Amino acid sequence: MCMTITVAVDCMGGDHGPHVTVPAALDFQAQQPDVDLVLVGLRETIEAELAKRGMRSGARLRIEHASEQVAMDEPPAAALRYKKNSSMRIGVNLVKAGQADACVSAGNTGALMAISRFVLKTVSGIDRPAIATVLPNMRGEDTYVLDLGANVDCAPEHLLQFGIMGAMLVAAVAGKPRPTVGLLNIGVEDIKGNETVKRASELLRVSGLNFVGNVEGDDIYKGTTDVVVCDGFVGNVALKASEGVAQMMASALREEFTRSPLRRLAALAALPALRSFRHRMDHRRYNGASLLGLRGIVIKSHGSADAYAFGQALNRAVEEVRNNVPQRITQRMAELDATPEIAPVRALGA
Repeated sequence: MCMTITVAVDCMGGDHGPHVTVPAALDFQAQQPDVDLVLVGLRETIEAELAKRGMRSGARLRIEHASEQVAMDEPPAAALRYKKNSSMRIGVNLVKAGQADACVSAGNTGALMAISRFVLKTVSGIDRPAIATVLPNMRGEDTYVLDLGANVDCAPEHLLQFGIMGAMLVAAVAGKPRPTVGLLNIGVEDIKGNETVKRASELLRVSGLNFVGNVEGDDIYKGTTDVVVCDGFVGNVALKASEGVAQMMASALREEFTRSPLRRLAALAALPALRSFRHRMDHRRYNGASLLGLRGIVIKSHGSADAYAFGQALNRAVEEVRNNVPQRITQRMAELDATPEIAPVRALGA
């Protein structure tokens, strides 16, 4: 018998709030009979969204009232200190209290990270949580990349921890016992990169991970490794650049296929291929970034996500719960103590 999983949904977060999060939650739960949802936010607003769809709260779909919400441009410190009754804070509190197995929010990324770290704390041996996401690759599989913006300045030990967390995530949700790990660099040669990256490479080589060495930016989409490790500054730039390229390609295709009546006819003939291409490149399928390294599961949805994309973030949360991702990271970090080359650097500055 499958266990029932409970997910707390920050209904007020994101660009669209309950207009997207509530219908997404309803659609998701209709496909997941073993998932209960807690809709967190302004009770009246959530009830109104449910009523539009002929639904009401119940045992499997309950409402947790939150009198405040965190604005998308609100400073993380202010949200942490002054918004203790926000939908975001209450959602994470439910995970801490064991009343929810995971929390999903499309709200302010910095605030979500700050609140989650303060409330849930980090796994023993993890100094900083990292944001990890999934990107498609040419092999028809997924490449997991972290960090994507939570940690702009990183020490070598942090990159080591990111590698461990990413590998445990892939091992759990993708069923790969020894996923390959690469370190994002400006070249594959060992002499390339700054001192931080060089030292991180040394640590990763003796970590027990399936570390293949340095990889470059194009390796993310080639699928050279299952996990790509980088600091948050580089990761965020790489992600946003990728999104920009995808948007440019889609715009260029539309422009070229509408230049003349003949090209419009060609577009009709190519419609099946174009639809397949659009599906493969649809960023909504990969929505939902994991906040790894916490003593609980928190998933960050893109702020502009529609109902389909937000549903993908909910699905990612359930996958991590089913596969015990935090517990796997905790176990791997404990095993690291037995590695003579690594143990001395577990405490930063050692």
